[in-house]
This record gives sequence, C-alpha cells and structure tokens, in this order.
Amino acid sequence: MPKVTFLPSNITIEFKDQENLLKAAMEAGIHINASCGGAGVCNKCRIFVEEGTVKGEELPEGGWKACVTVPETDVVIRVPVESQMDRKALKRPLAKKATSWIKARGRKISIKSEPAITKSLMHVPEPTLSDNLSDLGRIRREVGQSFHLDVDSQVLYRLPYAMREGKWQITASFMETDRIDHKRLIRVEPGNKTEGQHGIAIDIGTTTVSAKLVSLLDQKIISEASDYNPQVSYGEDVISRMEFSRKGQGLKILQEKIVSCINKLIDELLTEGKRTKEDICLLSIAANTVMTHFLLGLETRYLREAPYTPVANRFPPVRAREIGIDLPQHVRIFLAPCVASYVGGDIVAGVVGVEMNHQPELTLFIDIGTNGEIVLGNQDWMACAACSAGPAFEGGGIKHGMRATVGAVEVVHIHPETFEPMVLTIGGKKAKGICGSGIISLLAGLFMTGALDRQGKFQQDLNTPRIRPGRDGWEYVVVTKDATATGEDIVFTEADVENLIRAKGAMFAGYLTLLESVGMAISDLERVILAGNFGSYLDLEQAITIGLLPDIPRDRFFFAGNTSLLGAEICAYSWPKFKEMEEVAQMMTHFDLSDNPRFMDNYVSCLFLPHTDLSLFPSVKEALEGE
Repeated sequence: MPKVTFLPSNITIEFKDQENLLKAAMEAGIHINASCGGAGVCNKCRIFVEEGTVKGEELPEGGWKACVTVPETDVVIRVPVESQMDRKALKRPLAKKATSWIKARGRKISIKSEPAITKSLMHVPEPTLSDNLSDLGRIRREVGQSFHLDVDSQVLYRLPYAMREGKWQITASFMETDRIDHKRLIRVEPGNKTEGQHGIAIDIGTTTVSAKLVSLLDQKIISEASDYNPQVSYGEDVISRMEFSRKGQGLKILQEKIVSCINKLIDELLTEGKRTKEDICLLSIAANTVMTHFLLGLETRYLREAPYTPVANRFPPVRAREIGIDLPQHVRIFLAPCVASYVGGDIVAGVVGVEMNHQPELTLFIDIGTNGEIVLGNQDWMACAACSAGPAFEGGGIKHGMRATVGAVEVVHIHPETFEPMVLTIGGKKAKGICGSGIISLLAGLFMTGALDRQGKFQQDLNTPRIRPGRDGWEYVVVTKDATATGEDIVFTEADVENLIRAKGAMFAGYLTLLESVGMAISDLERVILAGNFGSYLDLEQAITIGLLPDIPRDRFFFAGNTSLLGAEICAYSWPKFKEMEEVAQMMTHFDLSDNPRFMDNYVSCLFLPHTDLSLFPSVKEALEGE
C-alpha cells in the first residue's frame, strides 16, 4: 500500500483501498475544507501534490480535488493554508459595537447553588454486635425521612472500604431525580471530600466546542477552553454530517470525534485549573438536536426525513464513561432538552440563560448560523422555528469563504469613489479567505457604494479594475494575489452574493413568518437578542443594511454571546434551572417553516437588498435616497 505524508503536520499513514485522499486525511486527523462532506460538489477540498503521482481531478485554479484523488505511489501532500485552523481565532475580541446583554442588565445573573449532584459529609455509627445493620442500611438510617434513597449498584462495591478507611466518616454524592423527594446515591468516598465539587459546562456547536470548569459551591469559573469541532472534516453543516453518518461506520466515527474533542478540552481545563478528574461531579451539555444525537451515537436519519422525528427530545442523565468520556464512573451528563429536529438544546439553554422566560418584553431571540434558529415570545408564551439558511454565514458556498480563523478577512470597508477596499484579517495575517462577518461587511459595503444593485448584480461600467468578469461570472477582487497567503486573488462573485442573499432571506423570512403566525409585526418587537459566537461579531448596521436583521431602533438590540454555554453553566449550578429548561422546551410552540406557504412568499420577497419592500428598512431607504 502506498504511504501518504501530509504537510505541514508531517503525519504519515498507509493508504487503504477504496479510499480517496480526503478520507485518508480524515483518518489521519487532518482537516481539509470540504463543505459538502466529500460529495464532490463544493470544490473546496484542494490539496497540492509535492512528491509522487496521483490520479483524480485537477482544479482549474491549481491543485487536486482530494475527494476524488487517489495515490499511485508514495506521495507527499501539502494541505493549503485556507484549510488550516488556528485556535487563537476563537479568542478574538467581540465586535466593538456589540452591546452586551449582561452589561445592559446592569448585573450578573445570580442563582442559588443547587446542583443536580451534591456531596454531603456523613458520620455513620460504627456497627456493634447489638447494632449490626448493613453498611447501606446505616446510610439509609442516617438519611432518615429527609428523602427516599435510591442507590447505584456500583456504590456497593466501594462502600465497605470507604466506610472503614474513613473510620465511619464518609462523603456521599447524591443525585437529584425526576421523582419528588427521591435522590440517588451514586458515590461514596472515605473522609471529608466535600471541597472537590466541580462541574464542566459544554456547548457543542456545529463549528466550535466551548467548555468551562466551574466550582459548584461558589459558582467561580476555574478555567475555560475551546476548539473547533473535529466533525467539520466530514461536512461543514449538519445535513452533510447526517449524510456521512449513514455510510458504513459514519455514525461511530462522528461520535468518536466529538468525544475525543471533549476529552481533550477536559484535560486542558483540569491542567489549567489544577484540578483532577476525581473533583468532577457532573457535565452540563447544551447542543443542537443533531449534535446531541451524534454525541450519544443515536440514529439521525429520521431527523432529516419527513416527518422529521428525533430519537428523543428529553434525555435521561447519562454516565460520561458509557459514551467514552474519560471521567470516573460516577460522573453524569445532563443534556439540555430539545424542541424539534432543528430547534435544539442550545436554543433552550440560551433562552434560560438570558432569562427570556422571566421577562415581559416581546423578544426575538436569534441564533444565526447554517441552521438559523429563532424564538419569539416572553414569559407568557413562546414560538420557535428553524430557518435553513445554509452554510454561507460560515463561509460555505462562498468561493473564497472560510470559517473564522487566523488569516480570514473579517472586516472590509469600500471607498465610495474609488471602490478600493480596506481589509482587516483575524490575527493581522495575510488573507486566506473571507469569514462570515467579513462576507456581510463586504456585501453591505458593495451595496451602499453602488457597486452592487438591489438584485445583487455588479455595476459593470464603474471605473475600477476591482470589478471584472471572472470564470464564474462578474466578481470583485477583495485582495490581490500578491497580498494573500494563498498566492491567488481572493474574489467575491455574483454567485457568492446570490448565496448570501438567499441565506439572509431565509432568516428574515423566518422572523416575518413567525410574527405573522401570532398576529404581530416587526414594529411590535421590544427587544432582539443575538445569540451565538457568530452573532457576537456582527456589525449591527451592516447586518441591517443587507436585510439580515430588522430595521428597528438600535437600542433594542443586545449581543448575548454564547448563550448555549451560558445556559449550560447555569444549569450546572442549579438543578431547578435544569428543570426550568424542560419547562421552557414544553412551553415553545414549534412552527415548521419547510411547508409553510407564507414563509415561501416572505422568502421570495427577501431576495433583494435589503428587501423588495423598502418600507421595512426605513434607515436603509433614507441612506439610499440621500446619495
């Protein structure tokens, strides 16, 4: 079998029959951009052959298409810079114009520490001939009438030793259950171990995974870590990954990848926080419905097929070790409940995190992404929906689009007379491509300077070499090849514009349809909360300019950041808050937009910049008429 060496990581593996170089890279843990998950339609999985010979398909701009290319000899493959991911980008500062939700409230969210798993110090009387009750019986007697005690069978194997090593003083870990006044004994330790009560809150996103190590006693954040979701190598979006999961060992591979990522983050958290795995009591995890299924290794095919049925919406506590997470036997995972196939636990956790369910204002809660989720309502009622926006906001479907990593163009300012761009990249490095915030910035700038008309077509008679005919139609040169890390021009094409208009149109049509479904209009909104990492980097004015966000007074907008992680953290501290998530999930009325005729009508109306009806965007209309 030929050997394949991947640069710059310098990893070598043996090439297997029936594989291509994209699959070989996946096996080696090497990321290569493949928005379509290896279906052969995105043309982003470019590689360069440094040594050896291959057979497959060469790309017009140079390099080979990894998903259909196989080696004929030992080969050395170079992965281009646009496929390389740098975790430093995950720590970039938020947009300066972002008004923090927590800051705007004037206080931090304060809750009582009542975690789902607690440790209690117990002094158990030593047995005598006249009192030779069993070890477990002695614990039950001490608990008395406080609550009914259920017991993990695993506790029995450690119990006699812990009792005697601790000289009849033990630390007992009790887990809350759904039954009133019932608790489950899940662990016994000799002596006083009550100080080591920690939890880990995790948000599993489609693109990134973020985690916090927290103290369950005083709610202090001990350490934080984040990384890219390694499943991106198998598809940029959940649809591509669900397709991959149906092939052979696909589901097993995706489950192993996310578990491996979580194990890595846990090790980083514990090392930085100077804690041990024995200190961990629980994991609180929030994720969308598909990511939750992948984590548990559950079948996802019925999520995608009508009538779009998940295996479950509520999940019982899961032993972390049972799914491969390297933590002690007693550690449980508490998973945020989901609402529907495409409205998941991340949204439910976010709603609880910002306390939308305790506020009277009519609020639109938005998480912009490949599968944009929206919630409308207040403390009395909630309606929710998912808008299939596609991967454009993550750089997918965009010729030179990429995720937000070092070297990605994140801000573009277009000169109104010369049409020359001023470009900023993440990390200040040479440009590799354009990330979501940069794409929105670019589209807004080209539109407001007149380089693009309302239908998303370039003005071809402008006096600038930046706008030119290209292989895929007319395009705008964002960065010339002499200034890029890729050695080729980075361009923004009319096809890119069309994809982005469709993506923003799906989101805005979702807002309109949800409002109309409950007899309301955009003007009725009292507050808009932008959730998720992507939302934190949006420029508010630019997002309104292109028709992605409603044109309402700006003081009604709030940037809440990673609300999924916030909700997971809160629920780590508080069992009542976890139960509140289940109540919120039950409270949400789900609207399926996929077969809603009003959604399609609204969507078609949104396929202009910013919209066919300019009265919905008065500030944009005024700016256009003032030119």
